[in-house]
Amino acid sequence: MTSKNTICLWYDGTALEAARFYAETFPDSSVGAVHRAPGDYPSGQQGDVLTVEFTVMGIPCIGLNGGPMFKHNEAFSFQVATDDQEETDRLWNAIVGNGGQESACGWCKDKWGLSWQITPRALIDAISDPDPAAAKRAFEAMMQMGKIDIAAIEAARRG
Repeated sequence: MTSKNTICLWYDGTALEAARFYAETFPDSSVGAVHRAPGDYPSGQQGDVLTVEFTVMGIPCIGLNGGPMFKHNEAFSFQVATDDQEETDRLWNAIVGNGGQESACGWCKDKWGLSWQITPRALIDAISDPDPAAAKRAFEAMMQMGKIDIAAIEAARRG
């Protein structure tokens, strides 16, 4: 890793699997170095994958196979700005369809418990509309959604 600040994500033995999924799913993503444990440790043995360097949409990360003690939760998430419904659907479906789960307002979790906000740029524009009534209509529409439906957001914005 050459970055001074890197996000470290904790996994229970599946850091390499997760990194490969992210690299296959998101643009500007890749798997870098895989480091194996030089000795036994509480959740693994010498030779097991200990850390994986990877990039998710240009953000450097390290996956640490630290064991089952710490779980991902909604206090940390990746927010992915999408350009259209096709990209929104592709990313949402990749995450949810690979053992993940749907949530509300564009949020979903991958099968490792990491939270993702699949957020169309059209949604941000709509809820930031200078017309407070239009912004409120778009916001209220979003509050009823799991995956964001851009056409429904734009319809609500227009009234």
